[in-house]
Amino acid sequence: MGLLAACVWGLAGCASNEEASNRTGGVAATVDGVEIPEDTITDYVEDRLRVQQGLTEEDAWGEWLAQNSYTPESLREAVIDMYVQRQLIEKGAEERGITVDSSEVDSNMESMKGYYDSDEKWQSALEQAGWTEDAYRSEIELSLKISKLQETFASDEEPSSEDMLSYAQMYASAYDGAKRSSHILFNSEDEAKAQEILDKINAGELDFAEAAKENSTDTASAEKGGDVGWDATSSFVEEYTTALDGLEKDQVSGLVTSQYGIHIIKCTDVFTAPKTTGEDGTETVEITSIDQIPSEWADSIRESLKSQAQTTAYQAWLTEAQENADVVINDMPEGLPYYVDMSKYQTDEGTDGTDGTDGSGDGTDGADGTGDGSTDGTDANGADGADANGDGADASDGSTDGSGDADANGTDGNADAGSSDQSGGQPAEAA
Repeated sequence: MGLLAACVWGLAGCASNEEASNRTGGVAATVDGVEIPEDTITDYVEDRLRVQQGLTEEDAWGEWLAQNSYTPESLREAVIDMYVQRQLIEKGAEERGITVDSSEVDSNMESMKGYYDSDEKWQSALEQAGWTEDAYRSEIELSLKISKLQETFASDEEPSSEDMLSYAQMYASAYDGAKRSSHILFNSEDEAKAQEILDKINAGELDFAEAAKENSTDTASAEKGGDVGWDATSSFVEEYTTALDGLEKDQVSGLVTSQYGIHIIKCTDVFTAPKTTGEDGTETVEITSIDQIPSEWADSIRESLKSQAQTTAYQAWLTEAQENADVVINDMPEGLPYYVDMSKYQTDEGTDGTDGTDGSGDGTDGADGTGDGSTDGTDANGADGADANGDGADASDGSTDGSGDADANGTDGNADAGSSDQSGGQPAEAA
């Protein structure tokens, strides 16, 4: 969770002394007797929405509210609703005996600090976001607690065969023609060695997988005989993809140079989706068994469906908890800094945004895990960062894990909504 985004989760808020001068005090709402301070709601609107989105000018703010079908009143209610859910999540975690060890928080703090070249830059990032290190630690602890709460809704029940087949159909249609490959990666200065290995492979004197294990600098894939998975579910650098596109099953490329070094690539498999032919000669992909797609894809589908089921159960619990909670929302006080006269702002449709229903993804529903992920408090586990494998085939970090976790036609759906994705942003701007 980025430090700026984390402000929403601290009931004490992140307002500076100067900002505190225009706060009203008082209580915005109570949840089963627990108070939500009015200033907490104001801090969220002022810091999380207005400042971070560049809406400090009144006209820009009023236009944004209208465009997003909000009024100051309906926006306040939406933010209060988010904090209500936050309180219910904390209560649910306590009832289930969920705790977080300090070592877990330490580990995540170190991961976050790792994005900065020095402690001075880390402290500067904290300061820019209005946080102390202790306060940020508290937010990480809360985020880990939320993640553990969501895990309690996991089920051992296997997805239905109907659901598995439905998703397999989408995978097969989207990934028809996908290629699986292995590679051997050499340092850029080792062209002579790479050519020698290639010649031996082509002469049948050396097995490709064994050559990868013994020679590849991509240690992650080398352990698997150079296997980097399917191109459809991985992200390879352009040079790698271009070379692989020209290979048929069991063919080996020449030397392929990329920013990561020199590759020797072997196409190890090609997925051809089973098809039926209609009377008009049109071919249609048709999956009748999960065994007709690669096992890695089937595993990905299974995990995705189980994750969706977990999310559905969690959301159902949260909805029921909110319906059963004693929630009292107090009247909106006068003098709030985010109040504007909405009669001045008309949308193209001629409305002033009085329904406040869509929120347009501003993150105000983050507590229930359906928002933008920056306010649900579940991603403070820290960014997973670059793999640092230096293995060369992946377009972004040089990794070639080929894990097959990419979705086909959105098959992941809401599978990870409200769950700890461990891909949160680093504090402020990474140095």
